[in-house]
Amino acid sequence: MRLRVLQLGSPTGLYGAERWILALIKYLDPEKVETIVGVIRDDPALSAPLLSEAQKLGFETVAINAYGRFNPEAVKKLRAYLKEKGIHILHTHGYKQDLAGFLATRGLKTKIIATPHGWSKEPDFKLAVYETLNRLVFLGLDKVVPLSKEIYQGLLRIPGLKRKLTLIVNAVDLSEIEAVKDVPEEVLARKKEGFFILGYIGQLIHRKGLDILLKALSHKELSDCFLFVVGEGPLKNELKALAKKLGLFSRVAFTGYREDRLNFLRGFDVFVLPSRLEGIPRCLMEAMGMGKPVVASAIEGVMDLIPEDGEGGLLFPVEDAHALAQKIAIFKGDQKLRENISQKARQIVAEKFSAERMAREYEALYQSLFS
Repeated sequence: MRLRVLQLGSPTGLYGAERWILALIKYLDPEKVETIVGVIRDDPALSAPLLSEAQKLGFETVAINAYGRFNPEAVKKLRAYLKEKGIHILHTHGYKQDLAGFLATRGLKTKIIATPHGWSKEPDFKLAVYETLNRLVFLGLDKVVPLSKEIYQGLLRIPGLKRKLTLIVNAVDLSEIEAVKDVPEEVLARKKEGFFILGYIGQLIHRKGLDILLKALSHKELSDCFLFVVGEGPLKNELKALAKKLGLFSRVAFTGYREDRLNFLRGFDVFVLPSRLEGIPRCLMEAMGMGKPVVASAIEGVMDLIPEDGEGGLLFPVEDAHALAQKIAIFKGDQKLRENISQKARQIVAEKFSAERMAREYEALYQSLFS
C-alpha cells in the first residue's frame, strides 16, 4: 500500500528538526510513501524555508495560513486539507504542530505520529506549560517516535505512553555533507591571519551553552583562536554583550542564520558543541560526518555519538569552561590527533547514523499503522 504522508514542520527557519525532515523524505521510497511537506504559518512575515527546500527536492508542499499565536483556523484548515488530500499519516514535529495535528485528526481515518526533537533545559513558565501540554497530547496520538534514548527514557515516565513509543535514532544525510567543498571568504580571511578556527552552528538559546564557549575562549591558551557562531536565537544580543565584556569581540563573529552553514563547517578547524541538554544533536552528526574534529559536553545524546573521550571526539564536563578550553587546546596542538579522531568520527556516523537507515525504519513504522 502506497501511503500519503504529510510532514508538518515549523515555518520559522531551517534548524535541526527541519533539516531532519528533509533528510528523511529524501530517502523514503517513493513507491511506498508519497510525501507532502507542510507548515502552519502563524505570522505572514515567515518565509517558511522548509517548504522552499522541499520544493527544490521535488516534493509537493502546503502552507496553512492562520495568523496568531494559536488560531483555531489552523486546526480547521489543517483538518480540511487532510480530508481533501486523503492523507493516510500526519507526521508532526514540534509542540504547536503536535497539538494542531491532534485536534485536526479527531474523528478522521488519518493516523498521527509525532517525532519529539527535544525540550528546553530551563524553560520559562509559558514554554514549560506548552511542553507539559505537548507530553499530554502524546497520549492521544497513534505513535510517538523519539530520536534518542534520552528522550525515549523521559517519555517512558508518562503513564500509559509506553505502548505508543518507538525509538528510531536520529540520522544525517551524508551525501549533502560530502557535496560541500567551498569555504566562505570570511573564514578564509581569518585563516590567512593565522587564527585557529572554532565554530558552532545552531540556535542561540540557553540549553546550547554558548556562554560556556565564550568563557572558554577567554582563556589564554586559546588567544590565537577565532570563533564563528552561525545561527539565530533570542540570546544573540546577550551573547554579543558577554563577548564584549570578556574582551573577545575582535575574535568572535556572529553570522546570523546562513544557508551556507555547511560551507562554514567545512572551514572550521574544530567544531564545538557546549550544550547543557541534547537529543542526538544533528549539528554534531554533520560535523562528525564531514570528518571534523569535535569537542562536546559529556551529556546524554552527545554520548550516543561519542561514547567516551577520544572515541570520535573529545568530551568535557558540562558547564566547565576551563575543561572545554583545555580540550580545544589539545586539538589545537596535535594535528595527528585531530586526523585520527576525525576518521573515527566519520566512520561512526556512516555506520550507525545514516539517513538511509532511518528512512527504512520509518517506512516500516508507517506500514505497521495499516497492517
